[in-house]
Amino acid sequence: LKVLDVVERKTGVSFERIFGHIGGEAYDKFGTPFPDETKKICENSDAILLGSVGGKEWDDLPPHLKPEIGGLLGLRKFLKLHTNLRPVKVYRALIGISPLSDRVLKDEVDLVTVRELSLGIYFGEPKKLEDDVGLDTMVYDAETVRRIAKLAFEIARRRRKKVTSVDKANVLYSSMLWRKVVENVSKEYPDVFLEHLYVDNAAMQLILNPSRFDVILTTNMFGDILSDESAVLAGSLGMLPSASFGERVNLYEPAGGSAPDIAGKNLANPIAQILSLSMMLRYSFHMDEIADKVDETVEMTLEQGYRTKDISEDGRFISTSEMGDRICENLSKIL
Repeated sequence: LKVLDVVERKTGVSFERIFGHIGGEAYDKFGTPFPDETKKICENSDAILLGSVGGKEWDDLPPHLKPEIGGLLGLRKFLKLHTNLRPVKVYRALIGISPLSDRVLKDEVDLVTVRELSLGIYFGEPKKLEDDVGLDTMVYDAETVRRIAKLAFEIARRRRKKVTSVDKANVLYSSMLWRKVVENVSKEYPDVFLEHLYVDNAAMQLILNPSRFDVILTTNMFGDILSDESAVLAGSLGMLPSASFGERVNLYEPAGGSAPDIAGKNLANPIAQILSLSMMLRYSFHMDEIADKVDETVEMTLEQGYRTKDISEDGRFISTSEMGDRICENLSKIL
């Protein structure tokens, strides 16, 4: 939130900040990981910026009281989130920590996976497990596909104007519908290039040639897999923000977990949280120029050699708060 302080000071725009309890801390205080008070705050907000939840001290609770299930998943369900955005950028200053070779990363890698969240095989009915049979159902309707496709094309218009739609239309009827609807939506965006890839080929291309991707548009299950695969390109989960869009309110949070092993040690990488803030400025408050400056500042700070422990190659690193301070100092200079 120090970054938001700088944005307010430099732009004159003020944000009303209301803090709510969620996860393990909420359980300790209220006996539930997602209190009614927090629900009221969320439904009356313009955007939600979430820190990580969870920790080993709550691992033995019943599932509905665990921070990740009752808290985080409860929040996502409450907000009726339908689309997840997971950007991945391989910074030139951090190529050494990526598991991919310099040859593969010689061109810029800057992509975003747009994943459908509300339908697909995770939610399709019927589903059942019997002694010798497990059944899951994958269902998509044209309206749902059209909604996420339009969003993906709008995002592509603000980027490099390319959408890669990922499906399995050679064997799945739901993917055949997906491809047909995406094709129809693409006609409304003649300035955006559309290509289709089968999911197995897309998974391979993410490793062989990740720079070919701009916006990846895909279903719930395929997006779950591909976004996690693409996450490793950056070298650390501490670099990865995410956004989830709801019917009215959007949720912004780091893509990684709470890292309980370093909790309270001032070692965590704050960049994912800062980039999540940037996404909030861009998508909920339409402050694209300011969001661009925040993104630029993160890259500038990395190019100056500052590292937290998770992205350090030589064992030298600064603390969470110090990284935040360096980013704020640089942001103050360019805003």
